[in-house]
Order: sequence, then C-alpha cells, then structure tokens
Amino acid sequence: DRQRSRYAAVRAAQRAAVAGIRTGMTGREVDDLARARLGAAGLAEAFRHSLGHGIGLEVHENPRLSPTSADPLPAGAVVTMEPGVYFEGWGGIRLEDDLLLTSAGPELLSSGAPELMEV
Repeated sequence: DRQRSRYAAVRAAQRAAVAGIRTGMTGREVDDLARARLGAAGLAEAFRHSLGHGIGLEVHENPRLSPTSADPLPAGAVVTMEPGVYFEGWGGIRLEDDLLLTSAGPELLSSGAPELMEV
C-alpha cells in the first residue's frame, strides 16, 4: 500500500545516508545519498527540504546537510539525519535520528528509525 511503500523509501534513504556519511564529505554529498534513494522510488518531488543540520548550542546550526552545502563535515559534529516526504491532501512521513561524526564513522546517538507500526 501507499503508506508502506513511502515509509520504506524514506527509511531506505535515511539508512543509505547514515551508512555513507563520513567526515570530510560535504553536506551536499550526504544529502545526495538520501535524495538519490527517494528519486529512485519516484519521490524526488516530495522531498522538499534538506536532509539535516548540525545541533549543539542551537537547535539548527552548521554543518548543513543540504543540496547547496559545500562545507566539509568535521569530526566531532553532531548532525540530524531527517529525510521526509510530503503530499498535498495526504500528509507526510519523516524520520529523524542524530549522529556523532567521528573519524571512524558515524555513531548513532538516537534509537534508530523503527519498523513501520500499523495500528
């Protein structure tokens, strides 16, 4: 069904970006990882925002994970990873997790996106 397939696509986009993110990459490169997955699922037009941003003293700060961010991602940064898709008259699906970027790879700070729970 539509809800299941859209949820699966958003979850796959987030997992691809989490698996691929590395220090030294640009925010654009990481955003592209998720955007490519959503595009392959036919949902490119529904992903209308950036993938994520840094968090620290402010809720939204650098580094940005967006289609325009050319700044390299530093070790020690904490970033959100929050792909989402939105549809007029239907609603949307967005998943968010937080990561610590280390030279050895990302460390998941939140519980991870759950499986779809049907109620």
